[in-house]
Amino acid sequence: MIKHLFPITALLTGVALLLLGSGLLGTLLAVRGSAEGFSDIFLGLIGSGYFAGFLAGSFIAPPMIRRIGHVRAFAFFAAGTAAATLLYGLVVTPTAWIALRVLTGTALVALYTIIESWLNSQAPREQRGRIFAIYMMVNLGALALAQQLLRLDEATAFTLFAVSAVLVCLAVMPVSATRLVQPEPGKAAHFSLRLLMRAAPLAVAGGLLSGLAMGAFWGMGAVYAGRIGLADDGVALFMSAAILGGALLQWPLGAFSDQRDRRLALAVVALAAALAAGLLAASSFAGYWAIGAVAIYGGLAFAIYPIAVALLVDHLAADDLLTGSSGLLLVHGVGAAIGPLAAGLMMDWIGPQALPLHFAAMQLLLALAAFASLRHSEPEISEPGHFMPMLRTSTTVLEMMPANAPPPSDAPAGKRG
Repeated sequence: MIKHLFPITALLTGVALLLLGSGLLGTLLAVRGSAEGFSDIFLGLIGSGYFAGFLAGSFIAPPMIRRIGHVRAFAFFAAGTAAATLLYGLVVTPTAWIALRVLTGTALVALYTIIESWLNSQAPREQRGRIFAIYMMVNLGALALAQQLLRLDEATAFTLFAVSAVLVCLAVMPVSATRLVQPEPGKAAHFSLRLLMRAAPLAVAGGLLSGLAMGAFWGMGAVYAGRIGLADDGVALFMSAAILGGALLQWPLGAFSDQRDRRLALAVVALAAALAAGLLAASSFAGYWAIGAVAIYGGLAFAIYPIAVALLVDHLAADDLLTGSSGLLLVHGVGAAIGPLAAGLMMDWIGPQALPLHFAAMQLLLALAAFASLRHSEPEISEPGHFMPMLRTSTTVLEMMPANAPPPSDAPAGKRG
């Protein structure tokens, strides 16, 4: 395994630095925006702008990468991300931040696409599962650590924007120095809602509703933490706790989903997440107790989308796996683009407690849909899939998932090894 990891160390280092910078920026914008007096509606629009850019970038990035190559494209989009990061601190207005957030989302999905297509080309078929898991561990670890960088200075100072930009710039160094052969970038993801709905409608519901919940968390979680009275270090702990909770519980919840009817597992986990969101709402008045509550919620909520992916894989033919997985990722992205704005509107109307209530509503709707699905006989399973911990990155990462790996050359057509 080590001999397979050594060549991709530069890529993993690059993505870790990139996530440290972008993870700090996401929380910083929420905290600084609140300090500047931006309304919850505008803060929600800023959060939605990122995911809208991320969604658009999924289609814009591949042609650009094909035209100029991986290394130059990485430098191009990293420079754009760093410049936008500095501009946030120089032009502090809601409309400017919304526009910059769309540009940042577009650039970051391009950067993830470059890294992930490179990792995919370097991952031997028999090692894909381990490399995929390690990549997701790097993602979660860097995002959790990024929240703690908020402690370096006051959010109202320019320092943290500069730190974020520096980390994005540093990410270029290991990637541009690698001697790995540049892969051929894939085409933009093909989307077929009809395929998804025919194969596993519950997976589509899981992708959309988890996107609505997780988009709201990433866009408005730090705003909520500040609104309930946590200082900047408390906001950092709040966000890190949710991410670490997700990292710790994804494997056991994944094993739980692999051992029984996946619809039942999705129903149970979603219902538990709804209850945890209710606990978070109740702890909104208890200061730092909210950090423990969000760790429980994050541990459950972060597993919803991977379970939905595994449910979809259960019911797709081998030839449709990549198309179906990419389509579900885009459905999730649509939900993530809507989630922050929806939560921001509710918070502007009701108050900060609206965010955990939004979480609870999305998870409860999913639990009800899953329990309703259990009343019908389970569709035929082509071949059981397996849960893989994952975050929403680019569609390219799906090619690295073991389920989507191409069969060995001596395997019968249409079969997975």
